[in-house]
Amino acid sequence: MLIGEVARRSGVSARMLRHYESLGLVRPTGRTGAGYREYSGEDIRRILHIEILRSLGLSLREVGRALDDPGFAPSALVDDLERRTRDRIAAETELLTRLRRIGAAEPAGWEDVLQTVALLHALGSENAAKRQRAALSPAPEAPVDALVEAALSESDPNVAGALRWALARSGDDALAPLADGLDSPEARVRDRAVRAIAEIPGDAATALLRDALTHPDPAIRRYAALALGPRGAAEAVPTLIDMIVEDVRDAEAADALSALAGDPATAESIAAGLAGRAVGGTVPPAARLRLAQALADIPRETASRALAELSRDEDRAVALTATYILTRRGDAPA
Repeated sequence: MLIGEVARRSGVSARMLRHYESLGLVRPTGRTGAGYREYSGEDIRRILHIEILRSLGLSLREVGRALDDPGFAPSALVDDLERRTRDRIAAETELLTRLRRIGAAEPAGWEDVLQTVALLHALGSENAAKRQRAALSPAPEAPVDALVEAALSESDPNVAGALRWALARSGDDALAPLADGLDSPEARVRDRAVRAIAEIPGDAATALLRDALTHPDPAIRRYAALALGPRGAAEAVPTLIDMIVEDVRDAEAADALSALAGDPATAESIAAGLAGRAVGGTVPPAARLRLAQALADIPRETASRALAELSRDEDRAVALTATYILTRRGDAPA
């Protein structure tokens, strides 16, 4: 079969067939009387084998080795091809993500495109100072999903703070991807997500923090409760009281309860909750002491009654603390 017919049937151009011959990959077994290349059936099978191996991503050099080296082990090459393919897919995926983010920024011209690309590069820099400057950059604003991705992966505390500030500027647009971060299997990612949500003002962020009070991760529940205190969300009260009993950021929890106690109805609920845990000897003395200290900032009659009972506590430190608080409040212990 002449080269033109081989090219037509195999789909490999005559020029490429000549290139294969120059590399020694396939040589026509014969020549016609006029000197034209003539390919045998075996030659055509080899050409098809070359094309199959090329379709897997092998270079022509690797193809020649695979076909001609008797000691060639295909498993190692397949493993290498798999790795190279994964790397290529990752690179293409990264490029696609970057293009989508540039599109989301709605650039008005190439200058905007270049600025956005530079900002995205800076957010992914290995230099923490560059990442921080990118997060604090006033313009152009980085795409929200890029900021969220950076915030959820950032380990440097200074850069993380700058990224949370940038996300707070983005407002509600950042909440959906951050909510996804709360469901991450990695505790550190969940922690970064709830910290970022806590710095975003508004009702939508508050609602998300309320939902986080039932999160299976206790660390997320506690951080959400601390953030909800200044927002006036009474739903945080039980978690905050538990934190005081369990000696987990108890001073911050007491401050959050104090902030919530500005509302009279909530103050009554807080006083009753603290009193219920403090009185009756169901918690250890150290916990009763912390509860007594938290009651000091709750200006309700229920709190005073609980403190009066704690002033007679069997633990001397608890009794003295409750007595001191009552005296300072102007209530003489019974």
